[in-house]
Amino acid sequence: MDISTYVDGLAARGRYHFTTAEAVAALSSSPIAVRAAIRRLRGKARVAMPFRGFHLIVPPEYRALGCLPADQFVPQLMEHLGLAYYAGLLSAASLHGAAHQAPMVFQTIVPDNRPEIRCGRVRVEFVARCNLSEIPTMQKNTLRGVLRISTQEATAFDLVGYPGHAGGLSNVATVLSELAENMDAEKLLAETEHSPLPWTQRLGYLLERVEAANLAAPLAEHVAVHAKEYVPLRPRKSVARATRDPRWRLFVNELVEADL
Repeated sequence: MDISTYVDGLAARGRYHFTTAEAVAALSSSPIAVRAAIRRLRGKARVAMPFRGFHLIVPPEYRALGCLPADQFVPQLMEHLGLAYYAGLLSAASLHGAAHQAPMVFQTIVPDNRPEIRCGRVRVEFVARCNLSEIPTMQKNTLRGVLRISTQEATAFDLVGYPGHAGGLSNVATVLSELAENMDAEKLLAETEHSPLPWTQRLGYLLERVEAANLAAPLAEHVAVHAKEYVPLRPRKSVARATRDPRWRLFVNELVEADL
């Protein structure tokens, strides 16, 4: 059996990924010969390699992309690496139908920082969250399997927690205005247990800005009980000229303009 027959056989069974070690075992050939054969398929855009030793079979409809879409291989790659993960931030918002613009990069939350992956025209960005295992997730079916994504409420907290990865606070507010339509106030309040208190302060403020008062009200009660000091709305930006919002214990040091 040659490499083309092996790859076609995997695809026929609905499997679109394989490792170098698996190919070596299946072809009963040397690692050097198998890697050379895989390189030839990569040259023909039939195979892509998002991570060393981990290969994707690229069907004709995705060859211009040079890779499978990220949601079709990230779960398999994370399993291969033995890493917990979930799709988060703007990628999760998009999957919930709430991304104002299609994200240019697929955002994946993992326990520790990792360099981003480039596979053809596909980019996968990794964002570290140490308590990842505590964050509520749900499953979404893809053409190649099941993808784990953060719930809408968890996504909202991640967006305010990592605004630099979400296009800034104005874009976060825009996305929150769309997420808010299907968020649950009790579930949102429960998420305060998993996130730093300043995230709750910022999220509540932004939800009020996008007229989601029903979601903001329980957060305001939480802030009133637990917040003892003011924090900046935009982290790492001067508060010298900021106004104070006593309801959310915030230094409002950035003008937020949501595109509603």
